Amino acid sequence: MERASVVDPVASWPAEEGHRHDLSDSDFQTRQSLRFLTFNIQVGIKTTAYTQYLTKGWKHLFPHLDRAKNLQEIARIIRDYDVVSLQEIDAGSIRSGFINQVEFLAQVAGFPYWYTQLNRDLGPIAQHGNGLLSRVSPRNLEDHKLPGVIPGRGAMFLRLPLGQRDVVVVMMHLSLGERSRRHQLDYIAQRLDGEESVVIMGDMNTPASTLLETTALRELNLMGGQVGPTYPAWEPKAALDHILVSPDLSLRDYRVLDCQISDHLPIAVEVAAEPLVLQ
Repeated sequence: MERASVVDPVASWPAEEGHRHDLSDSDFQTRQSLRFLTFNIQVGIKTTAYTQYLTKGWKHLFPHLDRAKNLQEIARIIRDYDVVSLQEIDAGSIRSGFINQVEFLAQVAGFPYWYTQLNRDLGPIAQHGNGLLSRVSPRNLEDHKLPGVIPGRGAMFLRLPLGQRDVVVVMMHLSLGERSRRHQLDYIAQRLDGEESVVIMGDMNTPASTLLETTALRELNLMGGQVGPTYPAWEPKAALDHILVSPDLSLRDYRVLDCQISDHLPIAVEVAAEPLVLQ
């Protein structure tokens, strides 16, 4: 199993004029809530039917004109949030026109902090991974490679200020296979042992009831919002994407966004914390 690596604070880029955020890091440290969003963007590919996985599968290998338009629309959606978790991004290969999609979205949507987690490096063919976008400067960020039968899954652990406390945020994309998912959740739960304030978010390929009741996450006593299905985007039937929080945090305005620019729908929520009572 690969060890986690601690990385420097995510790269900073100046926000584009017209999309600057009004709050400084000191402002965020006094706020009692943050807006989170998680979105599997399928490398900028819009899918409207199962048959398109076959008929338009070439888009996963080669560039296409609609991808840039889709990324612009994704940027428009995510710019209203403070912390964004992206799954199925391309870090710069033939299919993305050698554009790091996380960097692109950070610049267009005006996020000063971003990080690309590369999980499957196929050279010029594909640079597959996860992305982090934040308006809050992380106190630290760790890049974790998750266990699994087929390698190539990862999670990012970052610590953010929220009011009077620090919150550990875990962004992930879990495997399709149940056995690998359980090993990955065991790994994540072990590394959260002893943490009080936790937010877990991403494409987990598992219903919330299974996550909270029959996996290692049950030891963390996490809570999820009442949310509808997120997959497939054109006719949602399965709730595979989640944002879960520890009991000392609360969820407000938990919703699935209606925007068909991937094969998943994004989830958005405001996470709030009551002020700590100092003894």
